[in-house]
Amino acid sequence: MIGVRFRTAGKICYFDNKEKKFEVGQNIIVETSKGIECGEVILTEIDKNVEVTSGSRVIRVVNEEDKRTLQANKIKEKEAFFICKDKILKHKLNMKLIEAEYLFDGNKLLFYFTSDDRIDFRELVKELAAIFRTRIELRQIGVRDETKMCGGIGICGRKLCCSTFLEGFHPVSIKMAKDQSLSLNPVKISGICGRLMCCLKYEEDCYVEIRERLPDVGDIVLTPDGKGEVLAVNVLREQVKVAVKIKAKDEKEAILYNSSQIKIKKKCNKHCGGGYDDII
Repeated sequence: MIGVRFRTAGKICYFDNKEKKFEVGQNIIVETSKGIECGEVILTEIDKNVEVTSGSRVIRVVNEEDKRTLQANKIKEKEAFFICKDKILKHKLNMKLIEAEYLFDGNKLLFYFTSDDRIDFRELVKELAAIFRTRIELRQIGVRDETKMCGGIGICGRKLCCSTFLEGFHPVSIKMAKDQSLSLNPVKISGICGRLMCCLKYEEDCYVEIRERLPDVGDIVLTPDGKGEVLAVNVLREQVKVAVKIKAKDEKEAILYNSSQIKIKKKCNKHCGGGYDDII
């Protein structure tokens, strides 16, 4: 069994290699339910119990002639994109064209688009089929898929996670932003796609695990300098700022401690009017 990917950070499809040997990084020609496609070998050592992608088989490793075909398809895709865009304007359809894609053998041409409405594009398909003389498929995608295809730079200054390594999208909630003590300003926690940032999801488990070991704001803790009340918590650094009464000064001072230096004395009971419950 081998794992094959057809685009960067795309879904991995599994094929029976029929005892042929392939190397990671090789480009191969395969038959899928969509048609003949070119993909890159990502995995070569897979449990045989993994389900093989339906209607699929490995044809061959990409040769020089195949490379020329792929290059020619790239040129034709650019031409098809602008032709389709002109036809969309002609038919006055409320849709945004994202990408044009030829299958390897040219038997199908796919157009990916986004739209807030349901589009009746039957006349558009007929006109495109007459121009390109091949099977035409228009596929509506969401804004997150659009961003994954187009790529870009996130607010962190790095390439978008969805276009580099995230294979799929998972539900992201505002609760995750609260758990990570982030600003709830939609502008600051939303990605280029306008949806909540994907990184809120895959960083959530780490934050939850660390928070279980840390006190909450308002808790009473024992520190090397005595008892104090928690003022702030830095989850990633696992540090806690505590208001401690300094005997020499006879006044309270905010001191930063590592989580290993403190011990929770009383947990703030937020459900009982902000009182305290002894948990020792």
